Amino acid sequence: MTEHDEPESTTSGPRHVDAAEAEQLISEGGLYLLDVRTPQEFTSLGHIPEALLLPVELVAAVSAVVPRDDKPVLVYCEHGVRSQHAARVLLRCGYEQVLNLLGGMSTWRGKRAYDAQPIAGPSGWLLENSDLLRGGGHALDVACGRGRHVLTLAAVGWQVRGIDRNAEVIEDLQGVAKRLGLQIDLAVVDLEVGLVDLGNAVYDLIVVTHYLHRPLFPAICDALKSGGILIYETFTTAQAERGHPKNPDFLLKPDELQKLVRPLEILRAYEGERDGQMVAAVVARKPSLGLP
Repeated sequence: MTEHDEPESTTSGPRHVDAAEAEQLISEGGLYLLDVRTPQEFTSLGHIPEALLLPVELVAAVSAVVPRDDKPVLVYCEHGVRSQHAARVLLRCGYEQVLNLLGGMSTWRGKRAYDAQPIAGPSGWLLENSDLLRGGGHALDVACGRGRHVLTLAAVGWQVRGIDRNAEVIEDLQGVAKRLGLQIDLAVVDLEVGLVDLGNAVYDLIVVTHYLHRPLFPAICDALKSGGILIYETFTTAQAERGHPKNPDFLLKPDELQKLVRPLEILRAYEGERDGQMVAAVVARKPSLGLP
């Protein structure tokens, strides 16, 4: 869906509001704000304060990040086309009060914020690479924590396995997945004891964020199918100057991540400040069979 696509016709859709009405509703409080643009638009063009970012490609995962209660959800994009599509998805997901901002941010005259994505949602690096998540398949979230990524991936059609060593977190996540009606394979696995076997050529996608255990990289590479994608992001040594973590075992040295993911082919890479934290990130692909 692009800004130039024609809106779908429907007899039962979201309620459309103009910028003036939207600003009035926001001032009264009691609603959720959902921005379905790209991460680049969210920060460079500005967004409505307190809005949650969820690109339109991932909007089917909305129930993983926006509570489904009696509060209205105001959806917007840049010109109002992507948001209309997203608003219809929200209605199909069971949200009863869905508002679409006519004309999007191009008509907005209220306050704008330029801060990064709130931590409660999927990581900015995953969102920036959401174009790689459209095909579905088998995915693994390593050190999944409270499940912001397993829930997102499951909601957009991936068959997901999430592993973490914290049994309490896994139990809580199982309850959340059940309430959302999502089928997720969850397991308690201590990734730092002995040689961990993640399987051989099992996954089309592996996601790792804010976790580092260097001996695990060979197992991660082995677990990817031919042509499979690794999305990885975690802290660098520069983060120790800003806060936690400070243990060098959990911090990447400059350019270290790209070396650790070899022999994968690096498609995209970033190292520096992101969302107020010092990180390194890569998107890498396992070479297809028969290719070097």
